Order: sequence, then structure tokens, then C-alpha cells
Amino acid sequence: MPALDSVSSMRFGVVAVAVSFMLIEYLIGRLAHHDLHDMRETAATFGVAVGHALIRGAEAAIVALPFMLAYEHRVFDIDAGTVYGPILLFLAVDFIYYWHHRVSHHVRWLWATHSVHHSPTRMNLTAALRLGWTANISGHFLFYLPLALLGFHPFAIVTALGANLVYQFFLHTELSPRFGPLEWILNSPSHHRVHHASDAECLDKNFGGTLIVFDRLFGTFAEAPRGRPLTYGLRGGSASLHPLRIVFGEWIAMMREARAAATLQQKLTALFGPVTRRRASTARPQSPDAGEPPKPSAKAEASQQTR
Repeated sequence: MPALDSVSSMRFGVVAVAVSFMLIEYLIGRLAHHDLHDMRETAATFGVAVGHALIRGAEAAIVALPFMLAYEHRVFDIDAGTVYGPILLFLAVDFIYYWHHRVSHHVRWLWATHSVHHSPTRMNLTAALRLGWTANISGHFLFYLPLALLGFHPFAIVTALGANLVYQFFLHTELSPRFGPLEWILNSPSHHRVHHASDAECLDKNFGGTLIVFDRLFGTFAEAPRGRPLTYGLRGGSASLHPLRIVFGEWIAMMREARAAATLQQKLTALFGPVTRRRASTARPQSPDAGEPPKPSAKAEASQQTR
């Protein structure tokens, strides 16, 4: 399919840009003696990312079918070449992304996939690549299917969602300054650091993609606490460095709980009920989120003391 070929070409371009910025971030961290990366965790993330890319590539044609079918039965003809078409699509995608993301934090069947993205204990650009392999099993694509039925072409939907995710890639960093007044409208690295934090007051906050306005409208917005470190990673358990355990750990725990449940209702609750978060947290604290870069590593502090 020509459209799928175009998507593949765009992906290669995006990957090249992403790798370049990850290298720049890594070099800045090294030169400034900032403790941005755990190389074992980064290696595990790349393992997850490779598997994700291979699986999503293999699934592309299959997932495209329901979108094409919905588009064949569309209610309206929304022309992406008009002025209003792209604006409507941008807003619709970001609105759906907000609710898709929010539901993924509250329904365990979806969280089993999305939890992979929240497993890194350090906030850097590589964390954006740690994505679950089972998104289509969880049914994530179903959230965007109504857009094709409304009259947006599937390729336009993929392009708009892809642009949304590319923007979000740059939110996964501790090196970016604050955006000032733009943070009233746009999602920013500061807002997204709150989303990834596992501190109690940060849980289930800032679900937005490109925009932060839906969080403000629906009561899920939180400012980054100033002057104290945020803690990243999943609450409870220990952080794994094995890609397969990272990807399937929550699925295995969920299935074991469902299998051990005594009644059908309990089994369904284990699979599709609310996400329960244990109080204990084995995630590691990161730098204070006040718009400043992370604190120097212990090695850097020691070298400064000997100067």
C-alpha cells in the first residue's frame, strides 16, 4: 500500500532525528557531569524499542483494515486540504489522546501495555522509546476509529497522531527550560515530568499530548513541585532490566491474579477493573523540577571538591 510505504518512510526520518537528539542529550549530560542515564536501563529501553518497532510494522496492514472499513462508511467528507480540516483533526486527535491516555491509567487491561512506558527510573529522551508491544491487544487503536467514521482519512489520522507523538518525544527530558506563558496551553517537559513521576501527588496527572488545556478543563492538571526531587518509575516491585520482563511483567501479574480469583466477577475485575497501586515505591528520585538541569552526579561532585 502506498500509504503504508509513506508511513514507513516518515518513521525512518523520525528515528534518525530522535537518535540525533538522544546523542546530543547524552553528550550534554556527560560534559556537564549530570547523571541523566543508567546505561543498563538505556540498553533495556533500546531492546524494548526494537521489539516495538518490529511488531508495529508487522501489524500495520492488519490495523489499517478497520480504519479503511470505517472510512468507507464515513458520515462526512472532511477534506484535509481545507483550512479547517487539519485544525479539526489536530484538536480531535489531541482530545481523544487525552481520554485514551487517561483511561490507560485507570483500566488494568490497557495499563498492562502502558505501564511499560512508565517503567524507566530516569527521565531522558530514551524513555520516550520504551513503549509496550501489546497496544493493539489492549485495543488502543479503537479510540481513534471514530475519526475515520466521521470522515477523516486514515492516513491523515496516522499522520496527525504521529506528529502528536513526535512532539511528545521532546517532552521526555530534564534539560529543557520552562515554556513560560505557553505552558498554559502547551504540554511541556515540566508538565510531562509530573506525569511520569510516581510521587503520590503526581499520580494520574497531566495526560495531555500536545496540549495541556484538557487537563486544565477536566481537573487532572498539576504543576511540578519546586525545590524537591521527583521520583520516576513504577510503584511497587523492582525495576527490571530485561526487555521481556519489562514488556510482559504487568500482563503476567494480571493473568495470575485473574487465575487465582474465585469468581467470574473477580476474574473480570482483575483483567478490566481499576489499576491498584501499592504504596511502596522502588523508583529512584531525580532532580528537582524547577526548570534547572539535574544535579551533578556523585562523580562530578567529587571531582569538583578535588579541584
